[in-house]
Amino acid sequence: MHDKTVSTTELAAHLTDPGWIILDCQHDLINHAFGREAYAREHIPGAHFVSMEADMAGVKTGRNGRHPLPTPEALAATFGRLGITAGRQVVAYDSSQNNYAGRVWWTLRWLGHRTVAVLDGGLGKWKAEGRPLTADVPAPRPAAFSGSPDDSMHVSADAILAAIGKPGLKVVDARAADRYSGAAETIDPVGGHIPGALLRFWKENINPDGTYKSADVLRAEFLKLLAGTPPAEVVHQCGSGVSACNNMVAMELAGLPGSRLYVGSWSEWCSDPARPMATGSAP
Repeated sequence: MHDKTVSTTELAAHLTDPGWIILDCQHDLINHAFGREAYAREHIPGAHFVSMEADMAGVKTGRNGRHPLPTPEALAATFGRLGITAGRQVVAYDSSQNNYAGRVWWTLRWLGHRTVAVLDGGLGKWKAEGRPLTADVPAPRPAAFSGSPDDSMHVSADAILAAIGKPGLKVVDARAADRYSGAAETIDPVGGHIPGALLRFWKENINPDGTYKSADVLRAEFLKLLAGTPPAEVVHQCGSGVSACNNMVAMELAGLPGSRLYVGSWSEWCSDPARPMATGSAP
């Protein structure tokens, strides 16, 4: 079973395997209708659509980020509706080099379902290889999803605030450099970054064909960035806890497991003006 990535070749060999569940996670942070519309036009045969806003985000208060976690009960209902249950292999993909698929990957792991992987190269590689697509929506196969959250896998804003300037937690920001610096914030009302955060733009994990870099390359790059910080003390963040998961997949591939997610990320952090914020380029 796979818990990190699956190749397009292997997924193609399992399209009709009842033990495999395929999830289409296409999304756009600005145009929320994009994913469902793209899925309706074409998707990998057998894939079920997952909405980043309706399925993967809970109630928003204006102070808990753009993609707060739904309740475990709500997620269990969603995953059960999608046919996910113990022993079934889940493969998530999107058209954004595994940003949104990565969040689904992390969320399933958080609830204890470890046989989940992202499609290496995503929908882009699948289409470039001329593999089958369809507009047909598969019949639902509801299942009993059971799992309990592992809250050691994520970190709160208060924990990060308490750790600023001290040894221990090291925050890694997955956003582009201009958003990190505050020079060109495109989504959130305030630009900048959490003081002391390192910068690892998620696109640095990806080859030109959309696949992840090799494990050796990723390991060397992350070890250089972290400079001795153990994976268990690494906290990933981005704008809303989505592209940060791309860095988490990459660290797992690099043989550096155990890092954690700040789900609220910058969109939660900057909602409270009392929290410290920094601007400028990464050191």
